[in-house]
Amino acid sequence: MMVSSTLLITCFEPFGGHETNASRDAVMALPGEIGPFALRRICLPVAFGRAAKIAIAAANELRPAAIICVGEAGGRAAITPERVARNLRNARIPDNDGARLHDEPVLAGGPEELLSTLPVDAMVAAIRAAGIPAETSTDAGAYVCNDLMYLMLRHCETSATPCGFIHVPAGQELDTATIARGLEAAIRALAKP
Repeated sequence: MMVSSTLLITCFEPFGGHETNASRDAVMALPGEIGPFALRRICLPVAFGRAAKIAIAAANELRPAAIICVGEAGGRAAITPERVARNLRNARIPDNDGARLHDEPVLAGGPEELLSTLPVDAMVAAIRAAGIPAETSTDAGAYVCNDLMYLMLRHCETSATPCGFIHVPAGQELDTATIARGLEAAIRALAKP
């Protein structure tokens, strides 16, 4: 079991003309402490590059024991921890800064893919054990969620800080309280040796 420490958990503001974001609603519904972790929550802009810049600044200030980034994914009916971030920006819709990038690298010269350093399988098992649908995912997309995951993993490469991304369903597939319980189960799995 890890000693009591900080967990940086990020979520996103609404985007694409929507009034809510399932990631923000669920992350803000979490308790302040889960297992050994004191949660520090940050709601990020849905903006290529800018979201990661804010999250990296918070990570440098807080020096957390772990980092979990959370975003919503339309069309998914389960909570899906991501295995892979790709070095690709490809936007179907503009981000909240108006950028609509196509087939651009997240980081010029960077690796094609970066792997999550969270215990993805253990998190999925813990979420399912709580009676909530969960699956692993190998596609974080090519929008701002993937952008954030890639840049955060790159930032954490030189440290032992576990880092990764979890997508939660957007819309009515799961309610906020259920998603929050699923995230809590995932966080508890992270605390286990």
